Amino acid sequence: MYAVIKTGGRQYRVEEGQVLDVNRLGDEGDTDNLTPVLVVDGETVLATPDQLSGASVGIKVVDNLRGPKINGFTYKSKANQRRRWGHRQELSRIEVTSISAG
Repeated sequence: MYAVIKTGGRQYRVEEGQVLDVNRLGDEGDTDNLTPVLVVDGETVLATPDQLSGASVGIKVVDNLRGPKINGFTYKSKANQRRRWGHRQELSRIEVTSISAG
């Protein structure tokens, strides 16, 4: 059995017991339920909003961390205009504790 969840503008295919990094969700140790976009259980596929009304994916925030550093540089030629910038995304490492089809 697996599900597709949506969080942080991205979709992830998850199975029970899986650990993955997503955009920051909460503090370490928090638990939450996410609404799945799709649930597949063998031959049964739940995809419509009516079928997914009772479905949920239980998660637990294992750790909060930061992603890799991204360095950027912009400039305009012949104008002596330069700018350096960097970014590190705030991430949460979550563990999928349960998937229920409702």
